[in-house]
Amino acid sequence: MAIRHGASALGLVSEMPSGPGVIAEETIAEIARTVPPGVGSFLLTSRQDAASIIEQQRRLRVSTLQICDRLTSGRHRDLRAALPGIGIVQVVHVVGPESVAEAVGVAPEVDAILLDSGNPGRAVKELGGTGRRHDWRLSRRIREAVAVPIFLAGGLDPDNVAEAVAEVGPFALDVCSGLRTGGELDENKVSRFFAAIAS
Repeated sequence: MAIRHGASALGLVSEMPSGPGVIAEETIAEIARTVPPGVGSFLLTSRQDAASIIEQQRRLRVSTLQICDRLTSGRHRDLRAALPGIGIVQVVHVVGPESVAEAVGVAPEVDAILLDSGNPGRAVKELGGTGRRHDWRLSRRIREAVAVPIFLAGGLDPDNVAEAVAEVGPFALDVCSGLRTGGELDENKVSRFFAAIAS
């Protein structure tokens, strides 16, 4: 459904401490095998050690890693060396002005940065899927400060996506909660979302 409406990538959510959309790794591998050419398969991972992320990608065979938390063991260059040709997207949770410095620091190590509204500092980490909008002015500052593409996430829906694009100017959009009803992808919302982007 997402591809039919215009999605250029599918986010496949592996185990997370919170948030919607988590699917079994067997399902992730099955979907990654069937994604048509030209459509990315993004593995959203909450793992924080490079060796474990490398093992996860080799098992699931996705085209891109979306690292939803900070690496605490190993570095992005370890991922790049072990997984040539696999995209690396680092999530930066926009919680305040310190997020600008975080994004600037990680930008040289990755292919893109995804700006989201999570909060990894909470007792139960929020690494995405919150449905909350963050300060888009900070997102624009980050986009203007880094030399890699910016993906924008966090509280996007059919009613605000045009405003988000105008205010931030992202390379791409990532949406989860804003296109769901009762926890399931809602085709009417998906259709309205892509129509708003096209307009």
